[in-house]
Amino acid sequence: MRIKTRTIVQAAVVAALYTALTLLVEPYAYGPIQFRISEALTVLPAILPSSIPGLVIGCLLSNFLGGYGMADIVFGTIATLLAGISTWYLRKHTFLVPLPPVVFNGLIVGTYIYLLYDKTYSWPLTMLFIAIAEAVICYGLGIPLLTLLKKNRAIREALHISID
Repeated sequence: MRIKTRTIVQAAVVAALYTALTLLVEPYAYGPIQFRISEALTVLPAILPSSIPGLVIGCLLSNFLGGYGMADIVFGTIATLLAGISTWYLRKHTFLVPLPPVVFNGLIVGTYIYLLYDKTYSWPLTMLFIAIAEAVICYGLGIPLLTLLKKNRAIREALHISID
């Protein structure tokens, strides 16, 4: 299978944006209460499938640089991969598009953060805090981003996004 240069570039740009936005808010991007503005990008698979590997690579890089170790690198990246694929499958249901990152990050990230790194809060609360922050970002910033990209023809053409 031949991968187009455009697909690779789109994935690379998403990875770079995700990493830069995560590091921009670094003190708030890790731990039992996370607030990653980069998670707004997790809606992109709904209209840009090439963003899935970009999000995965961006998450991997961010977690590598974040200092929480191998569990964060592996399981955080798996959560992002599962969320990206699920988001793509939900692409026709705009309100549901942000739900996979909320669920996977709440469950997966909340679990390993609590079990391995920080027991400040109970396990359910850690999962809930991560899910709530994810929901605020994904619905509060992600949905407007998705709406902007869907409605703005010039941006869609520049990014080579087709809306089915």
